[in-house]
Amino acid sequence: MNVKIMKLKYILINDLKINNSNDRHGELENESFAIAWLFSEHETHMNNLAKDIAQQGMVYEPPLVFYDGDHFTVFDGNRRVTCLKLMDKPHIAPTSKLQKKFANIRKDWNGEFLDKIQCQVENDRDRLDNILYRRHTGTQGGVGQSNWNDRMKANFVSRTGKSNSFNVADEIEILLSKANLLPTKINIPRSTINRLLSAEQFRNRLGFGIKKKKFEFTHKKNIVLAALARVANDLATQKIVLKDIWDIDGKHSYLDRLEEEGVLPTSQNKLINIPLNSNKNKERLKPTVDIRPTIRKTLIPQKTFRLSWPGRLQRHHQIWEELQFQLQLSVQPNAISVLFRVLLELSVLNYIEQQNIQVHANDKFANRVLKVGHDLFDKKKINNKQLGIIKKFQNTDQIISADTLNRYVHSSNFAPSPDHLTSIWDSMADFIVECLEA
Repeated sequence: MNVKIMKLKYILINDLKINNSNDRHGELENESFAIAWLFSEHETHMNNLAKDIAQQGMVYEPPLVFYDGDHFTVFDGNRRVTCLKLMDKPHIAPTSKLQKKFANIRKDWNGEFLDKIQCQVENDRDRLDNILYRRHTGTQGGVGQSNWNDRMKANFVSRTGKSNSFNVADEIEILLSKANLLPTKINIPRSTINRLLSAEQFRNRLGFGIKKKKFEFTHKKNIVLAALARVANDLATQKIVLKDIWDIDGKHSYLDRLEEEGVLPTSQNKLINIPLNSNKNKERLKPTVDIRPTIRKTLIPQKTFRLSWPGRLQRHHQIWEELQFQLQLSVQPNAISVLFRVLLELSVLNYIEQQNIQVHANDKFANRVLKVGHDLFDKKKINNKQLGIIKKFQNTDQIISADTLNRYVHSSNFAPSPDHLTSIWDSMADFIVECLEA
């Protein structure tokens, strides 16, 4: 089916798919999870919106959709379309209470129920993101538009790489041009490069980062430039196109292929920072600022981790958010200890599944951790010190052990302390992040 740009088209409600990668929530597993999220976060608003649509007997603003070959995926208007879908088929609502509510709202529909609605159809994904960027990250001019908060805007920037503070593609093109490594007679699709390198984690795999709005090499310059030249050529020649790196798994898949081919920088190419106490830096040290230690309030520190969250890691992401932003060590240590144990087990399971690690059905958790640890070490993802911690994880006389975490869950007299919890997290953090990034 050919879809023209900026075409208004009537589309069957059944052919519209709620976006499980909506920037309101990031990537979720499927459409059902996306619908459930809307009601878990905005149930009152969703109910009121559904009632208003039923009373009006129509939707005033056409949803913005993209045709993906099977369905028209909704990129703007997910709340409106969800309300219509649930009025059309109440049984798909996430709870029995909502199923009854939407069946009753459907009865109050003013006139003949709509089986199709007018939508704005886009077949250019970059143009579609430009529309979203102007609607949701600047001044809100649309009546009835549900504003994005800072986290939602961050999800959009992380997904697309669109930001008005620093243009990664522009900087890469300048660097490649100076090194005479630009593809000849072919323009680089800048928006696609920005999408591929939308998050620091993906940039780090290519050997650079963005710090204080400046491009910074983390690995040897010549190796990084060669890798960036390969990426630029792949995109310019359309060997890799936008749909190949549309989501997080697509980005990982492409970078994994480059790594297998030996294109990406390795740990041996990493630049070594000069220690602060070296002679070269002594003259710059000025002990005039009183630096006071901050009190750790949550298990996961308040800093940015090089993590991306594909839809298959939806629950992992939710648990991480609770441990980093919601649960307080001084107030909810028991809840934190249990969730920490769950996060660790789910992370290990993710690595086993993604890397096809051979485990047996009767393998204990500690043994699975050890197998994953050895695989990470063999792939140079963790160092000797970290592997040593993993090896001790099987010992029952260690604070940092599977036995300790199991007691947190099952023992009636083994109370977790904030100090012990933070100690275990600090020791296992790199291991967990590597498992989640598999």
